[in-house]
Amino acid sequence: MDYKKSKAPTNTVTRNIMDLCKETGNIYESVAIISKRANQISVEIKQDLSKKLAEFASYNDSLEEVFENREQIEISRYYEKLPKPTLLATQEFVEGNVYWRDTQKDNQRDM
Repeated sequence: MDYKKSKAPTNTVTRNIMDLCKETGNIYESVAIISKRANQISVEIKQDLSKKLAEFASYNDSLEEVFENREQIEISRYYEKLPKPTLLATQEFVEGNVYWRDTQKDNQRDM
């Protein structure tokens, strides 16, 4: 997923609580859904970053050789400028792009 193309803001935005709980009917449930999605996004971004930085890793361990790798610095700056996972998850939730289901309600229907 290309997070740079997301419409999520890069800084904190004040949100209307009623807009967030419109889907679930409960603000705490909405926050739990957003936090779980933010954790998923965080893991995904970390894996992408680790994979890209591993391409430029130097395996020559020498204390005397300390140099900066421009590619690693540019990659790190790119990821620092991305919106935080919480902001991305909140934007996805507001737009209705997050799939979730209530397993307790599903179990009650089966009985």
